[in-house]
Amino acid sequence: MLDKPLTPAGERILTVASELFYARGIRAVGVDLIAEEAGTTKKTLYDRFGSKDGLVQRYLTRRYGLWCEHVSRYVESLTPGDARILGVYDALDLWMRVNHRGCGFVNAFAEFGGTDSPVLEIIKSEKEWTRSLFARLADDAGYADAEQLGSRLSVLHEGAVVMGTAGGRDDAISVARDVAAELLAALAGARKFVAGVELPRT
Repeated sequence: MLDKPLTPAGERILTVASELFYARGIRAVGVDLIAEEAGTTKKTLYDRFGSKDGLVQRYLTRRYGLWCEHVSRYVESLTPGDARILGVYDALDLWMRVNHRGCGFVNAFAEFGGTDSPVLEIIKSEKEWTRSLFARLADDAGYADAEQLGSRLSVLHEGAVVMGTAGGRDDAISVARDVAAELLAALAGARKFVAGVELPRT
């Protein structure tokens, strides 16, 4: 059902559910409230999504897509190289300005971690997408061992999200960006190429 086109009623239900799940928590929000706020019935909700679990999966899948689109669009507007790598942190900063409860996927994991819920695969996929994006951008910028660098940069990224919300640090993302910039500067000598030009090996 995750790729099934939604009717206008289905879109309305998903929009309302997404806002409620993010603001209040997934388990705290029942289908009665969602149906009421969406101006529809529980039967319509079940007809469109099969179950609350199906609706939760659709919510996280939609959020995953919106996040990927937001970051990709922002990063691709920048000059290739370090600017794009650091731009992921800038894109995160813009995202968090309108998403004050932190990462919706971390929040969902707090509710479903340790279970066999299929939402865990969606959460894992979102985290892996961000890590692989950093790795790809690092490779494009000519850094050696881009996979390892991507992992380091993504850990900084995830830490900034948690510290910026649960840790109450308003400067968490800018601090993470600064650390990432320092890391890139320290690794500059290990680049394979710069601006498409292969560097000589000594």
